[in-house]
Amino acid sequence: MKVILLKELKGKGGEGDVIDVAPGFANNYLLTQGYAVLATKGNLKQLEQRKHNIAKREEKRIADAEALKAQLEGIKVKVDVQVGEEGQLFGSVTTQMIADAIKEATGTEIDKRRIELNRPIKVAGIHDVSIALYREIKVVVKLQVGDVVEETAEAAEEAAEAVEVEVETAVEAPAEDAE
Repeated sequence: MKVILLKELKGKGGEGDVIDVAPGFANNYLLTQGYAVLATKGNLKQLEQRKHNIAKREEKRIADAEALKAQLEGIKVKVDVQVGEEGQLFGSVTTQMIADAIKEATGTEIDKRRIELNRPIKVAGIHDVSIALYREIKVVVKLQVGDVVEETAEAAEEAAEAVEVEVETAVEAPAEDAE
């Protein structure tokens, strides 16, 4: 079923795009939520007349996203959370917490749904967080979780050695039981 998008729809297209979708998706979601209209001859003719206005709005959105990207690029925000021993958090850092931290640091409002976390942040430290500003325009923000003391190379080596010792003891223990 062909429809004309009235708003940006993530993964499908932007305003004015004619896309082909499943009839159920179109009838139950796109048409009822106001994201699209049917691609009839009359609607396609109206779309041709509105193309100029749509292009202007698109240029403005891209310019706004680029300006926001320039403002957010390279900033470092801090989220204060309760940290247990060995840097483990009690819970995890949510996208709302990140959005609030960005607003506090820069005064810029970011929609929490635009923040992309590959996996939950459950460890104190510095993390890279990607924010999708508009379509393909993304910015990476440094996020400091908890109070971070810059880790030296020695501390990193000690942590790696501790993990190796734990693994060796776990491997040796079953071998002793078998004898």
